[in-house]
Amino acid sequence: MSRIFGWDIGGAHLKLGVVDSGTIVAMRQIACPLWLGLDRLADAMDEALAGLPPAEFHAVTMTGELADLFSSRDDGVAQIAQAVTARFGNEPTQFWGLDGFLSLDSALEHPESVASANFHATASLVGTRLPTALLIDIGSTTTDIIRVIDGHAAITARDDTSRMVSGELVYSGVVRTPVMAVVESVPFGGQIIPVMAEHFATMADVHRLCGVLPGHADLHASADGRGKSVDESRVRLARMIGRDAALADAKAWEECAAAIASAQLAKLERAARQVLSAEPLGGDAPVIGAGVGRFLAIELAARLRRPYRSIGELVQASSGLADLVADAAPAAAVAWLLASRA
Repeated sequence: MSRIFGWDIGGAHLKLGVVDSGTIVAMRQIACPLWLGLDRLADAMDEALAGLPPAEFHAVTMTGELADLFSSRDDGVAQIAQAVTARFGNEPTQFWGLDGFLSLDSALEHPESVASANFHATASLVGTRLPTALLIDIGSTTTDIIRVIDGHAAITARDDTSRMVSGELVYSGVVRTPVMAVVESVPFGGQIIPVMAEHFATMADVHRLCGVLPGHADLHASADGRGKSVDESRVRLARMIGRDAALADAKAWEECAAAIASAQLAKLERAARQVLSAEPLGGDAPVIGAGVGRFLAIELAARLRRPYRSIGELVQASSGLADLVADAAPAAAVAWLLASRA
């Protein structure tokens, strides 16, 4: 197999990785609010494919079946799988499941294997490069924490409910997660102030105020539909505690944001330690960071006293693409894994 397109179809983003002759040669990430309709997926795919040559094979993984567009997860898998297969026409397509690649018919027969399996593809890629590691993929909405043992994804659960219980899935990301889902109160002005149970601000605002959010990470509208400057993020964060931003100086809001970011990091650290407690890894097993929030994975590696590597360093990619590979790791992973079967 020469030119393979790898797709990660999420509920909010579409990601594409292209492997040609064993090298990742292109990576693309596009906003795709799937909850608004399957036509959004078609539009995003057209945008992703613009200027690219035809694929010889497609590899697909997904989490978009969770979108409330669909009546159930099985329905979501079926609609997405059938839509992309129709879009690709005669170009052969394989779907990643928890036990490997599946044809369309097999994916429709076993939707529970295909649903939200993108984390498994990323961990499987890590396993082809390292025998032992801890994958921490921190995206816009969720975090996956997966042990790699003897070159394989060592998962303890196969569905989202069980994965949340095990700590392998944490519904906390660096962009779309509402602040009210991270903290119940914050220190401010010498007081502990409850945060409002309103979607006034997101973790994108928090990490923007902390100065660590990559500029390309936040592709969707802000909570109030306004801009994404530091000043506008400050206004949104202030609303969370019933204040106007002008009532305190910029440093006070930065400290407030830092407290919220610290709470999120602590939650992820607890989950990582829970995952490691299932079967501890050797002390030299590195943390492999992925996702647009991997700046937090670097901090987690330090807290866990483990070396850190970005997943973008583990594969051969064209110049300048290593960071984009890490941003959209599942898309790169499914393309790489399918190419490796040849």
